[in-house]
Amino acid sequence: MSDDFLPYGRHQIDEDDIAAVVDVLRHGALTGGPKVDAFEAAFAKAVGAAEAIVCSNGTTALHLAVIAAGVEPGDQVIVPAVTFLSTANVVRMAGADVVFADVCPETGLLTSETLAAALERSEKAVAVMPVHLNGQCVEMPDLQGLIEANNLKVITDCCHALGATYKAGGFPGDGQYEDFACFSLHPVKSIAMGEGGVVTTNDPMVAKRLRHLRGHDMRRDPRDWKMPDGFAPDGQANPWYYEMHELAYNYRATDMQCALGLSQLGKLRQFVARRAEIADRYDKALTGASNVLKPVRRTSLATSAWHLYPVLIDFDAVGVSRAELMKRLQAKGVGSQVHYLPVPWQPYYRDLYGEPHFPGAGRYYEAVLSLPIFPAMSDADVDRVAQALKEIVGEAK
Repeated sequence: MSDDFLPYGRHQIDEDDIAAVVDVLRHGALTGGPKVDAFEAAFAKAVGAAEAIVCSNGTTALHLAVIAAGVEPGDQVIVPAVTFLSTANVVRMAGADVVFADVCPETGLLTSETLAAALERSEKAVAVMPVHLNGQCVEMPDLQGLIEANNLKVITDCCHALGATYKAGGFPGDGQYEDFACFSLHPVKSIAMGEGGVVTTNDPMVAKRLRHLRGHDMRRDPRDWKMPDGFAPDGQANPWYYEMHELAYNYRATDMQCALGLSQLGKLRQFVARRAEIADRYDKALTGASNVLKPVRRTSLATSAWHLYPVLIDFDAVGVSRAELMKRLQAKGVGSQVHYLPVPWQPYYRDLYGEPHFPGAGRYYEAVLSLPIFPAMSDADVDRVAQALKEIVGEAK
């Protein structure tokens, strides 16, 4: 690929980010250390949550939240059909079953209607996992009545939504609408940590358990111990001793990762503001450009974090397949991607639950295409992408 090729997403690492990691390499603890605590405190403040628990990636964040929510074998969890694999997979990792919900064909988001339909097909639903797709937020107030009536735990998948802002105040992950919120710090997300994930909660006791769960449940605090073996005859705690009370995992993040995450977190608002400018420029260039091409509809609850910039294209009307259109864009130096193949379409879930029927998810998937969006894009880059797409659509028609 040429140097001016525009991928659908790209991280932005500056010299201060590099310096932060190098400082840990030279002077700090490479695994768990002070940067972990500092990052958790800063992240909690950034999203308005009482507690933030950092872990190795977004998938492990979701898995920890599902466990902490009490999901067990025999339970069911409602997951929207359009999401990344991990949202559904962590439910299976906990031994529970997924009940897929359809989505709005114009946004790809869970709605009160599609949640109600999923609940009608569910007998043992204990939780729901709304996914804030592309950076846009599910209209959570619309779901509240159903959530309360069915006594559901709420785990929001905020992996695309770090930096979004509720128009009435607050942020995704602050606990207004969820028991747990989960974030990803993968390189193409709002901020990059290489790999990294975060769970937020407003319950300090649950946060304590989450920190145990991410580290094999190794309990070194004598106040947590159940056995007398940890204490010497004089009553003093033995310095080598620890206990494990439940099966847990090695889902820890390193000080190196957290040093990078802490540096990047200071630029979050700057990054998201630039993404919003890019999205607005795309909107102006593409809205009304063709009756077969339109940006994904914006939702009303929150300003988007614009992790992705998706458009909906009527490929049949254009007269070119999505694969061919993507190839033509690539030839013009423009990358693109599809987010996502609906999870119920996957062979594993077809074998488990049968042939899927989610018309909203199908319509969204058949039309969606993600265009390049990342903070380092110039206005000229945005114009080049929009012009390339309009030319291909026009030529094909």
